[in-house]
Amino acid sequence: MIEINTKSKTEPLIKLEGIVKYYGDRLAVDGISFEVGKGEILGFLGPNGAGKTTTMRIITGYMPPTKGKVEVCGIDVLEKPVEAKKHIGYLPENPPVYSEMTVISYLKFVAKIKRVPKNKMKERLEFAIEKCGLKDVVKRIIGNLSRGYRQRVGIAQAIIHDPQVMIFDEPTVGLDPQQVVEIRNLIKDISKEKTVILSTHILSEVMKICNRVIIISNGRLVFSAYLDELEKIEGKSRRTNLIFFDRSKMERAKSIIQSNGVDISENERAISFIADREKRNEIIGKLLKENIIPDEITDEKPSLEEIYLKVVGGAHQD
Repeated sequence: MIEINTKSKTEPLIKLEGIVKYYGDRLAVDGISFEVGKGEILGFLGPNGAGKTTTMRIITGYMPPTKGKVEVCGIDVLEKPVEAKKHIGYLPENPPVYSEMTVISYLKFVAKIKRVPKNKMKERLEFAIEKCGLKDVVKRIIGNLSRGYRQRVGIAQAIIHDPQVMIFDEPTVGLDPQQVVEIRNLIKDISKEKTVILSTHILSEVMKICNRVIIISNGRLVFSAYLDELEKIEGKSRRTNLIFFDRSKMERAKSIIQSNGVDISENERAISFIADREKRNEIIGKLLKENIIPDEITDEKPSLEEIYLKVVGGAHQD
C-alpha cells in the first residue's frame, strides 16, 4: 500500500478539505483534501474523466463544491470569491480569449476586469506581453493567431494581475511539438516566482516541469509525493536487472524467478523483473543458494509511470 501524504513542506497557499462534487447523481470528486505550498509546482495527474478539471474549477471559484472547503492565500474561496480570485491566475483548457479582438485590446480589457490599478496598468501589460513573447503580435487579431500564440495570450491574461497562485489546465493539449516545448518553457519560467498547479494527463510533462505530483482516479486522491522522494516510498516496487554472460545460468535464474510468481522481461543477456524489496531479496537469496550468481545486478529508481499505472490501472474514466 502506498502511503499518501497530502501536506506541503512550505507555507500552504492552497488548501482543500473534503471536497465533494456531484453532477446530479454522478459523483465527480470524492472527498479530496490536499495542500500546495509556497513555491511548489504541483503536477495534478489523472486519466480523462478522473475529476481534474472539476477540481481546478472549484479551486478557482468558478464552480462551487457540493461539500468541502477551499482556501487560497488564507481566503475562503466560497465565502470571499472575489477576494480569493485576486490571488489566482487561471488558464482553463480552452483559454477565455475573444477571437475578434486584438491581443493588446484584449489584455487591456482583462486587466480592467481584474482591477489592475491604473497606475500599474502599463507596467503589467508590458510585463505580460514580454513574459509571454507577444511583442510581435500585440496588434494582431487573436482569431488569426496560431493555437500556440492563442495559448500564450491565455497565459498572459492569467498573469496580468500578478497573482501568487497559477493554475494551468491541460495547457499543451492540441499543440504541435514545437509549441509544446515553448509553452512548457514559459510555464517553467513563470513557476520560478509563483505557486503552480499543472493539471495534465501527460506524465512527461510533470517530470519536466513539476517538483511534486498528486494523482487522482475516479474522483479520489490515490497518490501524493515529491518527485525527489519517489525512490524512498515504502513498499514501492522497483525494476531489478540481472546480467548473465552464461546463458545456462540465465535460464536457471529465469525458472527460479518465474516460480516465485514474478513476471519477467528478457533480452540476450539480461533478465528484468519488478518486485518490492522483500520479494526482490527473496529471489536474489534463492539464486545465490543455487550458486546462480549474476555477473551484474542493477536497480532502477521507481518511475512515475510505474506508480501511475499501479494506482490508476491505466484506464480512462469517462
